[in-house]
Amino acid sequence: MTERAARRLMLVHAHPDDESINNGATMARYAAEGALVTLVTCTLGELGEVIPEELRHLEGSAGLGAYRRQELAAAMRELGVEDFRLLGGAGRYRDSGMMGLADNDDPDCLWQAGLDTAAEHLVAVIREVRPQVLVTYDDNGGYGHPDHIQAHRIAMRAADLAADPAVRPDLGRPWRIAKVYWNRVPRPVAEAAFARLKDDLPGLPFDESAAIGDVPGVVGDERVTAAVDGSAYAAAKTAAMAAHTTQIEMAEPYFALSNQLAQPVFTTEFYELVHGERGAGEGERETDLFAGVDLFAGAEKESVMSTGGGGPMLAQPLKPPSAGRAAAYLGLFLLGAVVAVAGALVQAAWFPGGLLLALAGAAGLFLGGARAARSRGGAVAGAAGWIVTVFVLTTSRPEGDFFFAAESGSYLFLLGGMAVAVICATLAPGRQRHEGDARLGK
Repeated sequence: MTERAARRLMLVHAHPDDESINNGATMARYAAEGALVTLVTCTLGELGEVIPEELRHLEGSAGLGAYRRQELAAAMRELGVEDFRLLGGAGRYRDSGMMGLADNDDPDCLWQAGLDTAAEHLVAVIREVRPQVLVTYDDNGGYGHPDHIQAHRIAMRAADLAADPAVRPDLGRPWRIAKVYWNRVPRPVAEAAFARLKDDLPGLPFDESAAIGDVPGVVGDERVTAAVDGSAYAAAKTAAMAAHTTQIEMAEPYFALSNQLAQPVFTTEFYELVHGERGAGEGERETDLFAGVDLFAGAEKESVMSTGGGGPMLAQPLKPPSAGRAAAYLGLFLLGAVVAVAGALVQAAWFPGGLLLALAGAAGLFLGGARAARSRGGAVAGAAGWIVTVFVLTTSRPEGDFFFAAESGSYLFLLGGMAVAVICATLAPGRQRHEGDARLGK
């Protein structure tokens, strides 16, 4: 079990390969820096065209989705990302095909999904993972594919619903995402990259170049608010892209999809902030998607443990100290002192029956403190106040113990209380975990 990363990034994509092309360097960088990176992929891309001739028998078959799922897992290994899921579980939503095709009418495809129903699957993941930053497409899905448009709608709707305590409380406590970004490429950057591609094209295995309009999310410079330098993770990004064998052919630093039109690989990845406070000065671009985020505002540090399949599973959240929590612990400490004095009087007046009664009262305090604070810290705070007080009261003096007529009773009270404290702190329940109904998509 390890402590959950303070920084948590979630990305929502339509198909396997979209994440590596658009955000591979960003994902690899934050994963390497210790952030929790969570990818939610909405479909398995069952209708994708297949590039390698030896794999074309998969095209149009039920086996393509399963194969692309394996490719996704391989790509995530290259990026160092352990938490990757399929929206609603594997096979819940099918690829919708390109806009205007009959595939769009498939009742099981993502395009036909009820928005709130699909969004609630993502709400479950948001409330479990509790990301500060969400990345997805713009309202056109980057280039108009129905699954990309729907992924955008689902992500934006889920971000709103996850913050509403009235929405599906069974999916966990509400969570408000601090910053939401859309994937972007500044037009001047795209133009410079395609100019280099034109010069390099004769040496590539591709006959033609794609157009700038084929790149999702290209906008004017003024729209771009963040630039994440992932050049140190270029190899991880291209390896992740290459892992999507059925969809991508690499010729670094270029690639092509099934249309065999060459495109540049962008290792600095760009974003437009559409929700939240900018973490850079006026006219400056953020270089960190978490810039300006209060990592513990209304949040908690949480623990995770590996599921063995590569993805983390929420275990016991551990809240960082706050003014309210510190006051609660202080109150329990003082209450422990009061209960200790009362117990001392009872055990001194009625030994040994009073001793048993006093220790039972201490146990009630420790367990009640844990329940009140919703953590073992409550038991520890109450026990600390109790033990310190009893230790003072049982300190030997020339004229005898302060409260106790029998020295043996003094030490039994102290040692017995310490034993009860240890037992209660062990038995006290930790904080309840909150798990959504969307499970790991591996």
